[in-house]
Amino acid sequence: MNIILLGPPGAGKGTQARHLVETRGMVQLSTGDMLREAKTSGTEMGQKVAAIMDAGKLVTDEIVIGLIEEKLTTETGAGFIFDGFPRTLAQADALAALLTKLGQSLHTVIEMRVDDDALVGRITARSTCAGCGEVYNDITKPIPADGKCTNCGKENDFQRRADDNEDSLRTRLMEYYKKTSPLIGYYYAKGDLRPVNGLADIKEVTASIEAILG
Repeated sequence: MNIILLGPPGAGKGTQARHLVETRGMVQLSTGDMLREAKTSGTEMGQKVAAIMDAGKLVTDEIVIGLIEEKLTTETGAGFIFDGFPRTLAQADALAALLTKLGQSLHTVIEMRVDDDALVGRITARSTCAGCGEVYNDITKPIPADGKCTNCGKENDFQRRADDNEDSLRTRLMEYYKKTSPLIGYYYAKGDLRPVNGLADIKEVTASIEAILG
């Protein structure tokens, strides 16, 4: 089962991906993680990625698809979660071609829908455990009074992203809508799109996704 998690920054894609990894044994493919891993791998592909990133340039779609193909052919699990990819229609076509080449298919695309104003309010109040990535929120899920992460037990090591402020967030949202929102129509036309309320309680979002996946 291969799925795409689609949604703007802060919609909760990472949280839901971790749940699917833990409960279903799926493999999360995060473009950012793959690029960072490749950059330090020392492989031929890794050296290409490092040179491009060190020069401050954007990694080409061809290289990203190459990294994804490497993962699809070497990692084992109960399917793959594409997180942060595709971002454009060209990438969506490239991913479809790659899956066909490997004799695989896309099961569904889960669109995590949000209200922008509510999303900004939620993200500017969030903190992340430096140890495991567990997300906390000043309003809906405060950091425990004892200062220990409920997931990994690490104490007093919670961080706020420097770009989790309103101006930066609205810029990131605008970039998302310009580049990525056409994918919603693309996958809707293919009959693959399944929307969920990304601003619901985390457990409700999880239940909605589980119901879609069956």
